[in-house]
Amino acid sequence: MDDLGTQVWAVDALGALAHETRLAVFRMLVKAGPDGMIAGAIAEHQGVPPSTMSHHLATLERAGLVQSERESRLIHYRADYPGMRRLLTFLMQDCCQGAPEMCSDLMAGLACEPHG
Repeated sequence: MDDLGTQVWAVDALGALAHETRLAVFRMLVKAGPDGMIAGAIAEHQGVPPSTMSHHLATLERAGLVQSERESRLIHYRADYPGMRRLLTFLMQDCCQGAPEMCSDLMAGLACEPHG
């Protein structure tokens, strides 16, 4: 994808996350890990009607931030980690401006440890 295409994609992804419910769902799916969650459980956990949640999940999927998989009559959603990594890379690619020490503390804030 060229720079303009990547920029357009990033705007779409950020736009998808610019809604309180979609941001909460995305963060919940990231926390759920590779197992993800069933659509109905996501809607119930967020206190959103299933039809509304379906719209939010479709928006996140179109933005490349979640993936879905049909399992019989249920739809299973999980965070799209490559999509998330792509967005974070886009946002951070010019961070250090040739001086890595400028951004070294950013990674320290991403302790990938369970919250207790």
